[in-house]
Amino acid sequence: MFETTRRRALQALGIGGAATVAGCSAEAPRASEAETQRQQVEQTSTPTTDQVAADPTDIPGPIDRDEPTTHEVTLTAEEVTAEIEPGVTFDFMTFDGEIPGPMIRVRQGDTVDLTFESPSGNALPHNVDLHAVYGTGGGAVATTAAPGEENAMRFRADYPGAFIYHCAVPNLDMHISAGMFGMILVEPEGGLPEVDRELYFGQHEVYTDGEVGQEGKHSFDMAAMRNENPTYVLLNGEKYAWAAANRGPIEVQQGERVRVFMVDGGPNYSSNFHPIGNVWKRAYRDGGIPEDGDFEAYADKNIQTVKVPPGSCMIGEMDTPVPERIKLVDHALSRVARRGMLAEVDVVGEENEDIYDPDAHGTSHEGAQYA
Repeated sequence: MFETTRRRALQALGIGGAATVAGCSAEAPRASEAETQRQQVEQTSTPTTDQVAADPTDIPGPIDRDEPTTHEVTLTAEEVTAEIEPGVTFDFMTFDGEIPGPMIRVRQGDTVDLTFESPSGNALPHNVDLHAVYGTGGGAVATTAAPGEENAMRFRADYPGAFIYHCAVPNLDMHISAGMFGMILVEPEGGLPEVDRELYFGQHEVYTDGEVGQEGKHSFDMAAMRNENPTYVLLNGEKYAWAAANRGPIEVQQGERVRVFMVDGGPNYSSNFHPIGNVWKRAYRDGGIPEDGDFEAYADKNIQTVKVPPGSCMIGEMDTPVPERIKLVDHALSRVARRGMLAEVDVVGEENEDIYDPDAHGTSHEGAQYA
């Protein structure tokens, strides 16, 4: 059944063989095909969903077991219209209606039975390429589904780390930019070090035919993407999605160690991920984690800014000894000031003047903005 479905999906893509959608090596379609896709996803300016920004706290809990197991996972391609910021709508392409797509959390040695669905209301075929998979296209060929169809595959998670998954059909850069990416976390057999709080974010660029803040319906701009000139650079699909100006800030308690998972969907920009007012006490670049359990020896310590390439991830941990507002930013700061790239974390607790005294000269900071 799945082979027949896959063949129909490939026909819908206008290609004759599976090799052209083998993950990241997929050949881009001709300009006329790209224009057809652009026109297909231009729909109503009325939002069809209230929110595409995934809740950073809504992630699976740490794994605490000694034996491998089998997971049944379903991902659904959902094409939705939502606001990037108030008054600005855009046609997003998502996994399960959120950006980034839901975190998949497994243990090294676990088996995943993955079903990929594309509802009949979609305009375009989709699939999923998981960087945690040994197999053609990371599973992209096996999962390609036309609207109204589904496909499935099985894989074993043989190597630990934090890995991106993303759509990988032709025009894959457009699909990723519009929201089709997420993270699969493969914990090592001994698990991750214990922390008090975990958060999950995804960065991507959105290329539109409007300016930042220009009200109305923005359509996808293929030329802007080709020239790598985005309108927005976002965390979790909305301008300042989890900052105080929007749905945030996220609150944590003083003294907690906070682990941040971040996936950079791109499709083109690297992130220079930095916590303003803090530091990555332990950082795991590119989502790499040790198989032998020696996290202290493996991690980079006290890192101010971590480079996260498109198509990669990072894991960073912060200590929270003083109350403050931590700003999570791409330190290419025009992306923060001009294009929407910001989340905020409020540390709630009592001042510790031995570490930080904002009133050392008797100056009142009541109501002041955090730098």
